[in-house]
Amino acid sequence: MGKKIDHITTHLQEFIRQQKIFFVGTAAADGRINISPKGLESLKILNANEILWLNLTGSGNETAAHLLENDRMTIMFCAFEGKPLILRLYGYAVIFHDKDSAFAEYVKMFPHMEGARQIIKMKVDLVQTSCGFGVPIMEFKEERDMLTKFAQQKGEAGIVEYWQDKNVTSIDGKDTKILERSTAGKKK
Repeated sequence: MGKKIDHITTHLQEFIRQQKIFFVGTAAADGRINISPKGLESLKILNANEILWLNLTGSGNETAAHLLENDRMTIMFCAFEGKPLILRLYGYAVIFHDKDSAFAEYVKMFPHMEGARQIIKMKVDLVQTSCGFGVPIMEFKEERDMLTKFAQQKGEAGIVEYWQDKNVTSIDGKDTKILERSTAGKKK
C-alpha cells in the first residue's frame, strides 16, 4: 500500500498538478503545530526534490514564524477524486520575501496574485504515499475567489496595514519578520 522514496516521481508530479487543495504543516520548537489548507495556483514543482509555494495573505502567518525558527515542513495531498492516494512531501524549507532576489525570480512562475506575501522553497528529502482508502470522494465545483477579491479591494497599502494587524506575529507570539523583510508599502 504505502511507499517511501527519496524524490517526487513523474507520476506523483502529475498527481500533484491535478490536485485543487494541499495542506502545509509546520511547527516551531515549542508552541502550536500549524496545518493550513492551500489552494489556487500556488504550488509549482521545480524538480524531483524541490517545490515552490506562493504564500498568500491570510488571517495568520504561522508558517513564516515557524520556518524562521525550524525549517522542517510537510506538505500533504489527498485524492478526493479518482483513485485513492495520500501523498506527503517531507523536507526543509526556506522563506523568501520581496526584498530577496530569489522572490523576484520565482514569483514569475506564478500568475499574478494580489496579496502574495512570501514564496517558500522546499527541499524534499522523503516522499511517502499511503492508500487513502478512508478519504471521501468529493467533486470539485470551483475555486473560491474571495481571497483574491479581498486583496484587490485592500490594495497594497491596505494589505500592509492588514499584515501589521494580523501577520506580524504567530498565535504563539513568534515574530514573522514580514514587515522588515518586505518592501511592500515602502518607497522604492
